[in-house]
Amino acid sequence: MSIAAPPMHPARRRFRPGRVLTEAGAVALGIGVLIWSLLPIYNVLLVAFDASEGTIEFSGNIWPAVPSLAGFWGALGEHARYLEHFWRQFANSVYIGVATMLLTLLIGSLASFAVGRMRLSRGGWLTNAALLTYTVPSSFLIFPFYKIMFDYGLEDNLGAVIATQVTFAVPFAILIMVQYGKLLPVELEEAARLDGASAPQIYWRIYLPLMTPALAIAAIYSLLLAWNDYLYQMVLLSSVRNVTLSMTQAELFGDTDPPWNAMMASAIIYILPPVALFFGLRRHIAASLTMGAVIG
Repeated sequence: MSIAAPPMHPARRRFRPGRVLTEAGAVALGIGVLIWSLLPIYNVLLVAFDASEGTIEFSGNIWPAVPSLAGFWGALGEHARYLEHFWRQFANSVYIGVATMLLTLLIGSLASFAVGRMRLSRGGWLTNAALLTYTVPSSFLIFPFYKIMFDYGLEDNLGAVIATQVTFAVPFAILIMVQYGKLLPVELEEAARLDGASAPQIYWRIYLPLMTPALAIAAIYSLLLAWNDYLYQMVLLSSVRNVTLSMTQAELFGDTDPPWNAMMASAIIYILPPVALFFGLRRHIAASLTMGAVIG
């Protein structure tokens, strides 16, 4: 004779008002931060698609009744005021950003390889000394940089801006690469040395491929640092041929009736290269976040 077991009921989850309030507060805070972050971007889109040169922002409407691409055509066709040399300005910005990114990756990877893999004596001093540059506000260094560039004949030269941005980006790149390099197995390099590989061969064929996630983070950081710069470009560049697209935005504050829609359209176009780079490297960035857990 068997006795039937009583039916099993899933344990009921106790209602906890405090937990519900905490979760609701976290969701509300997240929504508020998201709205606050996207509000400036929304205003840029609102003005860019307005046919009346951006006056809709002050009319109370949340979106143009008839969205127009006139602002984009004015920027791309170089018809709008301050954007008569749009493509040259855009090319100057791209040149500064890409050159800063490539030089930062080159210097940062070489320095991290020397410190972390070649076992330099007191190599840690290099990383710490580089990070000390971040304790000084960059606005305080504009005068020494201007004096240095003037003494070397680099005034009104795109190379002057590139040099300053590389100076600011390299310490972070070294820190990221040194810390990431500690997660990589040393046995690969030791086996390569036993096979007769030289230090440059190890750096090019083993170190750099394994450091791709860290290189991706340093690339995005250095590009955004140069892409968002205005102060050094405004001080170190003066001629029309060297003006960048970010410098033209300052013209809006000195004009009583600026072409807001064309300028905001140019701002939307201006943000596309960093966004494209981020999406192109997102796989490597995700790999860098999980590398420590995989190796550990």
